[in-house]
Amino acid sequence: MSQSVGSAVAHLKAEVAKAVVGQDDVIEQVLIALLTEGHALIEGVPGTAKTLLVKVLARAIGAEFGRIQFTPDLMPADVTGTNIFNMASSTFTLRHGPIFTDLLLADEINRTPPKTQAALLEAMEERQVTIDGEPHKLSPLFTVLATQNPIEYEGTYPLPEAQLDRFMLKIIVDYPNADQELRVVANWNAGFNSRRLEDIEIQPIPDAAAMLDCRSQVRAVTVEDGVQQYIVGIVRGTRGAVNLSWGASPRAAVALLLCSKALAAIRGRSFVTPDDVKEIAKPVLRHRIVLRSEAEIEGTSPDQVLEEVIASVDVPR
Repeated sequence: MSQSVGSAVAHLKAEVAKAVVGQDDVIEQVLIALLTEGHALIEGVPGTAKTLLVKVLARAIGAEFGRIQFTPDLMPADVTGTNIFNMASSTFTLRHGPIFTDLLLADEINRTPPKTQAALLEAMEERQVTIDGEPHKLSPLFTVLATQNPIEYEGTYPLPEAQLDRFMLKIIVDYPNADQELRVVANWNAGFNSRRLEDIEIQPIPDAAAMLDCRSQVRAVTVEDGVQQYIVGIVRGTRGAVNLSWGASPRAAVALLLCSKALAAIRGRSFVTPDDVKEIAKPVLRHRIVLRSEAEIEGTSPDQVLEEVIASVDVPR
């Protein structure tokens, strides 16, 4: 059962790696979001191939790809679409917005005001959009992969906690190491150009429906009672952490369960272990907790707090 999930993920990682160097963990976490019917917030400094990763992944899956460049003047109708009046027929025709796709890249999502950010909320939770009071279903594969830049705050609108909680994972993209960066330079010297992806021989999986089959396999992964209690213990531990003013919600516990199941399937197992939970806990929880102001001033990071919480919870035998 799990082997097909593992082989599909291995294939996709290999294909994306033809264009994106040194981001295996990031690629895997994005795929976990896809396998769990979730969405991912991808954070990293400019030039670390966040946009390129999503574009190549869409080609490797064989999925329809859409992109929205979020700006301060973007309106909700620019995301969802709108009804246009046809003078000839005296009827309204729906003009689909870019949200009607499989993989949606919400580029620099924190550059648009809350009203436009909120246009994504219904789509992310319900897999539908409502335009002029009428609901419209989105693709079964619909996934939002949003990017944001952590070093620029002027002219940005931080995502509210309620919207952050809609993202299954917050994925951190770091700088490549020296060897990886040398490979990036060597690839470009050899003729690679990220603006001409059609020149790269990406071998997609047979069809996008294969991802839907993988999702059903992930749902079949078992989680014993002790591991479920471990998941709940970690999430509840964030609510009593001294460096946190706000802990993770019950939705976070569900997200940690689902992502642990996806990770187990990728590793070729039909059951979840505590190590799966520990490995994926930080990407699942880091955006769902709020640091105390004193901890922020002292330079404490969410990941550091989560490491302390995880270490404080007894591991089931």
